[in-house]
Amino acid sequence: MAAAAVSGLVTVLESYRGRDRVIRTLCYSCQLLGGVMSNKSKTEHNWGKSLLIVSSQLSHCRTVLRLFDDLAMLAYSVKYGFGKKEKDSLIRWISIFSNISDQLYYPCEHIAWAADSGVIHAKSEMWWMASTALWGISLILGIVKSLRNLMMLRRYKGKNSKEEPPKSRGEIKSQIRSEVLCIISCLSDLFNAIHWMPSGFLWGGSSPTWLVGLMGTISSLIGIYQTTEVGSAGGV
Repeated sequence: MAAAAVSGLVTVLESYRGRDRVIRTLCYSCQLLGGVMSNKSKTEHNWGKSLLIVSSQLSHCRTVLRLFDDLAMLAYSVKYGFGKKEKDSLIRWISIFSNISDQLYYPCEHIAWAADSGVIHAKSEMWWMASTALWGISLILGIVKSLRNLMMLRRYKGKNSKEEPPKSRGEIKSQIRSEVLCIISCLSDLFNAIHWMPSGFLWGGSSPTWLVGLMGTISSLIGIYQTTEVGSAGGV
């Protein structure tokens, strides 16, 4: 079993998305543990500080890697287009606006990174705020989309459709579970997105480090679970 676990981990790390999910989980886990340990004794404080440094470096690593995500996102957006194949009009428009938010997120973050790195002369705060706001909008749209999908699944109740084969109870339960997990994940990330907004906007800048780490760890673990579930079901 140990060999199978190592082999599975290697397979995950060999893919870009899999590696990103692992780095993200480690990043927030270090932030969670570092935040907790920083509130304890001086000896543990050193370990806590070290974990927070590791978390910061992993976060910076992900920011740099995202410099190459624009084309992949653009290809996805172009392929989806106006979602003509989507059966529900609300889902279609939510997806379109979500794709726009995600597409605009990347250049805003790139400019903020370039400003912080000294590549360009600009104030990064405005661009970080813009990228965080776009991320928050995308998360809210994701929550609404999942809620809409849940409503449609509950209405379905095994009714047959001429366009698609009837779904079993197991399939419906699996899809409902997936949408519920998506909502929890988006809510966890949205909590952090608001925290990273300027002070004075809801709870912007007021959350303790360990709580930010906890919210990020929850969403990251859900992401890994969903990836594993799709993989075991024969998905990509």
